[in-house]
Amino acid sequence: MTAFVTLDWDGRRVGIEHVFIDGPAGAPLLVFLHEGLGSVAMWKDFPQRLCTALGLRGLVYSRPGYGRSTARPLDAPLAPDFMHRQAHDVLPALLQALQIHEPLVLLGHSDGGSIALLYAARFPQAVRGAVVMAPHIVVEDLSITSIEAARQAWATTDLPQKLARYHDDAESTFRGWNDIWLSPAFRGWDIRGELSTISCPLLALQGVDDEYGTLAQIRGIAQQVPQTQLLELPACGHSPHRDQPEAVIEAVGSFMKLL
Repeated sequence: MTAFVTLDWDGRRVGIEHVFIDGPAGAPLLVFLHEGLGSVAMWKDFPQRLCTALGLRGLVYSRPGYGRSTARPLDAPLAPDFMHRQAHDVLPALLQALQIHEPLVLLGHSDGGSIALLYAARFPQAVRGAVVMAPHIVVEDLSITSIEAARQAWATTDLPQKLARYHDDAESTFRGWNDIWLSPAFRGWDIRGELSTISCPLLALQGVDDEYGTLAQIRGIAQQVPQTQLLELPACGHSPHRDQPEAVIEAVGSFMKLL
């Protein structure tokens, strides 16, 4: 059942929607970090399927400005360090508020994958392992092209109505993500140099047909973090857990046995 916890964030009080997934006592806790337009609801049944299949506990939450969490004011654009702030400030505050002190396993998708990497780099003792699906470590031309196409789709298709099913303020959610990614100030965003402090095992997955990034993203992670396992999925786009959920569950299951 969806619940809410209140945090002090960015000079105001924000409510964070979250859902716990029950599992066996003592099982690892898997924290799900959603994509740039994601939310609790947009994961659909994947977190439950994964946790049930692998005997894990789960925590799924919507970042501020997403889903049913407190919306971001339209006149408060995201800054180029927005993913750092989520990893270094919001996630630790959420875990503290929920009284979670155990080492975690992180599973992040897209921007959420980048946030997982940044959290694991800043707090290496707090992370048992991390699974990152289609993460970003640099800004690529392909990413910009696809995000420009998303802006056009927002203006000309029913994308606003579709996103409104999952976000209380779909315009704020979309504008925040789209504007910062297309901002000239964000073009030089690059976290490769920050990854070397990651000490936990990593599993990095990406679809060969990912429309938001090339395989240089996960291969670049492996260059910085030698203990990274790579999985490049054919006939798969930017969302492996939607395109090939069984393959992802199998890969995560094998990975968990190493932790």
